[in-house]
Amino acid sequence: MKNNTIPFLDIKSAYLELKDELDVAYQRVMHSGWYILGEEVEQFEEEFANYSGAKFCIGVANGLDALHLILRAYDIGEGDEVIVPSNTYIATWLAVSYAGATPVPVEPDPETFNIDASKIEGAITARTRAIMPVYLYGQPADMDPILGIAKQYNLKVIADAAQAQGALYKERKIGSIGDAVGFSFYPGKNLGAFGDAGAITTNDADLATKVSMLRNYGSRRKYYNEMQGFNSRLDPLQAAFLRVKLKHLDDWNQRRKKLASMYIEKLAECEDIILPVVPKWAEPVWHLFVIRVSNRDAFQQYLKKEEIGTLIHYPVPPHLSDVYKKDFFERSSFPISEELASKVISLPMGPHLSESELDRVCDVIRKK
Repeated sequence: MKNNTIPFLDIKSAYLELKDELDVAYQRVMHSGWYILGEEVEQFEEEFANYSGAKFCIGVANGLDALHLILRAYDIGEGDEVIVPSNTYIATWLAVSYAGATPVPVEPDPETFNIDASKIEGAITARTRAIMPVYLYGQPADMDPILGIAKQYNLKVIADAAQAQGALYKERKIGSIGDAVGFSFYPGKNLGAFGDAGAITTNDADLATKVSMLRNYGSRRKYYNEMQGFNSRLDPLQAAFLRVKLKHLDDWNQRRKKLASMYIEKLAECEDIILPVVPKWAEPVWHLFVIRVSNRDAFQQYLKKEEIGTLIHYPVPPHLSDVYKKDFFERSSFPISEELASKVISLPMGPHLSESELDRVCDVIRKK
């Protein structure tokens, strides 16, 4: 990396800042001689449940498994439908498909990009079993209307909070809003492991027990299998790393919040850019800072020449991906999602992006 290159996300600096603490955690696990589940995972589960405002946390292998296992634990499968956002990463849909159910997409609010609660009721059928809102880019969906609809129709609410560790909805921690919440700790997340990892939080004791079995071959104790389970266990080494980083999460989220405020202030006069919108009831954690531009390809190439990293989240809506379009959908099925997919671009964001780097990003954009 050149000295003047601004990466989209600086993951290495996360390790360097916490190197001493992370190295101690590594040594602790390696010297323990225990490398599957065990005390380290249990300690993280307790700490993350407390942080998230939930009674229970179950560590799993990744965020996709978190959503999938929740669905399985609620016996949602073949013949059932689950309402999902049309504008999300494909993992949300895949979790529904893996369970054997059918994803039923609902368009987003064009300002927040999250599922439009006012459109959910029109998608409910006799086969609907659950609603799966996504907290896209680290911002909670409008949950109270969703919870109201779910109560009216006796549906489960399973939140995909893969990008939203630490976010608040109406000053409430998101980890206990709804029946269950799935988290990803992919390395680039606000709370990121050094490999794949995930977790489920819930206040439902029965769900917690069932998911704990499902992640471990369907057993409470070795060789005694009560159901057809899976192998989806949070690694103790990743749990140890996450325990370290969890102590710093709020501070790092505050850094992101400050950077987002700077972006909004410095780019406010750019007429060809649409900036993110934050409802008064949301406190996002700015996993991503996503803007909209009409000439995205040229805009991205311009920033690349200036050695500024960007990414597109996401260029292909799930309904237009090869895995789903051949069976369910065609172009123009969900025009709002397609419009967003053609214009969104994510600017550099992370707790190790310096204010001077952000200034340079904004200067380059304003000069375009």
